[in-house]
Amino acid sequence: MTDVFDHAAELEQQERERALNEQARRANLTGKTLADSAEFCDDCGDNIPLKRRKAMPGFVRCISCQSRQERRGKR
Repeated sequence: MTDVFDHAAELEQQERERALNEQARRANLTGKTLADSAEFCDDCGDNIPLKRRKAMPGFVRCISCQSRQERRGKR
């Protein structure tokens, strides 16, 4: 039973760190350039289209993963 709780605590810590990193990244979006954008999604590894990287410099997720992340945050 302890293993389940340890695993849950570890997942919670990882999600907390991701959320904090995301918030820090959003706070620093001003002045970002195309070079600051990820070419591949941090979550799924798919290519992030150049059009998206140009439109929103600094993103590290593809549209699908970013949308999923934002929906998760609204729960």
